[in-house]
Amino acid sequence: MASSGEGTCTLCNDDDGTSTEAVTWCTECEVLLCTGCEKHHTKSKASKDHKTMSTKDYHNLPKFMLEISSQCRDHKKKFELYCSFHACPCCIQCITDKHKKCQDLKPLSDILKQVKSSASVQLFEKDLKNVKENLEEIIKYLNSRMNTSNSQKTKAAEQIRSMRKSIDDFLNKLEQKILDDLESKHSQLKSKTNTLLQQVKTQANQISQLQSEFSKMTQYATELQTYVGLREIEKTTSKAAKYIDELKSGNNFEEKNSEVKISPALQSILQEVQLFGNININTRQSTLQIKPGRKDQAQNLVPAIPRIEEIKPTMLRTLTIPEDMKSESTPVCMILPDGKCLILNRYKDGRSHALLLFGNDGIFERQVITFTEYLHDACYVTNNTVAVALGINNKTVLVDLKKNQIIQTIKLSHYCFRVASDGKLLVISSDYTSTIVNLNDLSQTNLKGVGATKISLFGGYIYGTIFTENKVCCYKSTGEPLWTFQHHDIDVPVGIALDKNGFVYIASRKNNRIVVVSSDGKTCRTILSEADGINYPVYIDINRETGMMIVTSKVKKTSAKKKSGAHYHTAIIYKI
Repeated sequence: MASSGEGTCTLCNDDDGTSTEAVTWCTECEVLLCTGCEKHHTKSKASKDHKTMSTKDYHNLPKFMLEISSQCRDHKKKFELYCSFHACPCCIQCITDKHKKCQDLKPLSDILKQVKSSASVQLFEKDLKNVKENLEEIIKYLNSRMNTSNSQKTKAAEQIRSMRKSIDDFLNKLEQKILDDLESKHSQLKSKTNTLLQQVKTQANQISQLQSEFSKMTQYATELQTYVGLREIEKTTSKAAKYIDELKSGNNFEEKNSEVKISPALQSILQEVQLFGNININTRQSTLQIKPGRKDQAQNLVPAIPRIEEIKPTMLRTLTIPEDMKSESTPVCMILPDGKCLILNRYKDGRSHALLLFGNDGIFERQVITFTEYLHDACYVTNNTVAVALGINNKTVLVDLKKNQIIQTIKLSHYCFRVASDGKLLVISSDYTSTIVNLNDLSQTNLKGVGATKISLFGGYIYGTIFTENKVCCYKSTGEPLWTFQHHDIDVPVGIALDKNGFVYIASRKNNRIVVVSSDGKTCRTILSEADGINYPVYIDINRETGMMIVTSKVKKTSAKKKSGAHYHTAIIYKI
């Protein structure tokens, strides 16, 4: 790392404040050197072979690289080894402190040899280019989506306004129609009333005139004239009275009032129509096309991933099962993070089923918990928790290994025959349906058509065996098939597990083999067979951190009290 004076000689930067401009950087001593110090540096036996570079080139390095040191920060010693398991350099003291159990340690010089000229440099350069192009494509796509979203907003607003105008036009039309009807009926009513009014006024005028003439008659007419006049007045008043009676007997005096009755359908708009409409955000699959990246890129710098031909398991031990716990039913087996083993033992004759814990030496330690239900499968989840599938009970339970009790019950709509977990998700499967359970909130996602004999979960993908078809399958987390593999070495595949490199390990029951399938599902190889003591393998589990593998196998009983040919199932532990 650079010294505090980034442009001055590290060795000449004395306490008196004098300093000399540096011209060289020693990559091994990690100091800046002036011209004079550089001459002594190149002549010294201890440093004459050290690699150096100009300070100009040194300061052209990325900032994060200037912070990289060739010495261990914890122990202040030079890195000499490389741990492939932890993918980090280490000094001699690191081995005793942090890497006691690490077996794959290599000289750092072998790892760094010809790094710049290796194919990894070109691959990472291509990766950077692809990532940049992908990011640019994503930016272009997102900008396009924003423009599309803006256009959709404008179009939606136009649709809203258009609908409002259509409604307004329609209501205006209805309004004019009812106003015209009001005008027509009002005119008819007005006309009839006016006609009647004129007739009554005519009658009233006649009576008024008659009243005036009657007064004159009584003053000036003779007796004869008065007599005759009274007869005429009588006729006129009788006729007028008869007219009034006719008016009263008819419907002429009925009060005809105008009123409007609003259409119920129109009135219901104010009560029933609460929304003008809905704004929905519809989701569909993206059309974005990006270049696929390589997985586990950092591994390209270190040849840590073996070829399938290099996988050679080494047998470590066989579980020692107490005599009274031995069973002819195949136990479910798994390896815990601390190296201990757990088996889910099934008993016959109505006896309960139990989770049994075995130590790192394969010796039985204790019984964790018993069940009365028939158990089908189990897997390690996280934090000393194990998931146990309860088959036709349509539920899976989580068991705390320290508390020796069930802490969670997960109920499903289908049978729970198989179970697998990566610590974050839990996949529970029947023959034809699987459910992904998010362990954070226990939300469920149903995957119809994804069923298997046994399942495993790795890298976001679901792996399964179908023993009736001699198939090994790989599915995306959405349930979409990724690949299917068949081979004559795989006969009635049952158990399935994956190592840290993505190799798929299959328990081939009928021909007594353990077969490894490549991560792309294209090739396979038998790594254990009957000659290695594999007999009727059903379950298999792998601890990806430690590389420990456990496989169930059938063993003949040797006790003289047992019938000839009797057997029980145990589990064998390997290092892969």
